[in-house]
Amino acid sequence: MYYEYEEKLLALKEKIDNLAALYRSGNKKVERELRSLYREFKSKAKKTYSDLSPWERVQLARHPRRPHTLDYIKYLIKNFIELHGDRRFGDDKAIVAGFGYFRGEPVCVIGHEKGRGTQEKIERNFGMPHPEGYRKAIRVMKLAESYKMPVITFIDTPGAFPGIGAEERGQSEAIAQSMLTMGYLKVPTVAVVIGEGGSGGALALGVADRVCIMENAYYSVISPEGCAAILWKEQDRVKEAAKALKLTAKDLYELGVVDCIIKEPFGAAHWDHKGAAYIVGYHIRRCLQELCSKDVHTLISERVNKFKSLGAYMEG
Repeated sequence: MYYEYEEKLLALKEKIDNLAALYRSGNKKVERELRSLYREFKSKAKKTYSDLSPWERVQLARHPRRPHTLDYIKYLIKNFIELHGDRRFGDDKAIVAGFGYFRGEPVCVIGHEKGRGTQEKIERNFGMPHPEGYRKAIRVMKLAESYKMPVITFIDTPGAFPGIGAEERGQSEAIAQSMLTMGYLKVPTVAVVIGEGGSGGALALGVADRVCIMENAYYSVISPEGCAAILWKEQDRVKEAAKALKLTAKDLYELGVVDCIIKEPFGAAHWDHKGAAYIVGYHIRRCLQELCSKDVHTLISERVNKFKSLGAYMEG
């Protein structure tokens, strides 16, 4: 699936892929045309994605071909070992958590996973975690702390699952405990919003020393659809809601909610998963190099003060 404004890019990309296959098979005569088409694609893509509305950014954040947590783990984390279960209820596949090596150093990785294909999406509940998912994340975070490993989180969820069972098992308490745990972890933490960053379900993995966001991701207290339904009781006002929520990467950076914006290859990460992972990896490494030089007390103090200072309020 591609959006209407991407159709010309898709046709061009198919030509590039066909020529690339010929080149790899030994036909070196197509190299000049291949390079020309590649430059044309890059130029058109940059123009296409440079001036999108907030609602169009939300749509891109939800793009079915967009790289997910497991894609970033595939390209960035070596010898990844996933852990399962919260030791209380069960295993929630909407949260992936485990350990591996990033640039040769041991790290903890936790992220939302939406899945590919209908069956996997159902198994992973479309990236909407249950309480046991957040409790699994807490368990793995504490393990990382005990072994003095930095924690990297990937945020990509429309929100925590709002079902009756989830509420009965303490959804809000699990989210709050995850936020509290992250807030006082004695190791460096980096969060990257790679797609959707919906409500408390996203914030549960977002209380980090450094919060980065992909340029076409969004981070918001509520979805545009939910906002439109509450404020105007009209679903067709989602575009207006998206603009009012100030949920784009640019808005969030200007408001001080995120620390950096990560550019996407060709203007949209779904065109090049490996390239997107490389860019994300560069920013994670830069953040960890800075954070690992600080002592524990400084890390926690700066982290807590950072989140305390967000927003504006008046004392009566």
